[in-house]
Amino acid sequence: MNVRRLVTLEDCHDAFPVTGIGNAWSREHFDGPFHVFAAPPDRPAISLVFVQTRDGNTGAANPEDLGGGPTDKHLIYEGLSRVAADGVLAGASSVGHSVFFTVTHPELVALRLELGLPRHPAQMVISNDGQFDLEARVFTTPEVPVFLLAGDACVTKVSDAVARRPWITLMPIKDDLPATFARLRHDHGIGRISAVGGRVTATSLVDAGLVQDIYLTTSPIEGGEPNTPWYVGRRPLRLKTIVKKREAAEAPILFEHLAIG
Repeated sequence: MNVRRLVTLEDCHDAFPVTGIGNAWSREHFDGPFHVFAAPPDRPAISLVFVQTRDGNTGAANPEDLGGGPTDKHLIYEGLSRVAADGVLAGASSVGHSVFFTVTHPELVALRLELGLPRHPAQMVISNDGQFDLEARVFTTPEVPVFLLAGDACVTKVSDAVARRPWITLMPIKDDLPATFARLRHDHGIGRISAVGGRVTATSLVDAGLVQDIYLTTSPIEGGEPNTPWYVGRRPLRLKTIVKKREAAEAPILFEHLAIG
């Protein structure tokens, strides 16, 4: 894992209601604490996590083609962005057969345990139509709870199969995302969610007013599927910098933690 150090370019975290977390290893590589928002009293805190190419594209058949590299993958995407999360959420189209959302770097595994959290965050998938592989790893690890946020068509298609898997909780959306996430908070104790894609899911969460912030990595390359920004809605976004950092490398990634107004 060739994780390079980040160098802070801008730090405005004092202007936001965030808490810093980290251990000696993460503070050295992230150049300080990693900041998270506290959960509102009635729903989870939700952070988006995206990597984009220099020209703003987030779509790719293989996410590694976007150019985030090992620093983004191990330090941010599979690391700090979910180290304090109760659950990791993805749209069904982003969940491949072998996908399992967890923390991978040993130092960040240790940090997660220091924070008093289970080894693996809950697996969370959102689907309107049920067009996904129920035999994918994300659904077939009984020791890790799964929450399936399901539209009406999805409920009809998979409810019988899900009923045979007691570690999966089926949560009908009923066209009310805020109420669904309120149930996650009140009934299941989910206080913090790392939402890792895709663009349609991210946009629906933002438009529902459920997202506090985004951890956005911009790679030094151009490419990806054209015209695939992380947000595809019509809401004018007000993004405010919490921190901005650059990788200490010849062709560095740029990391931004941005509050979503």
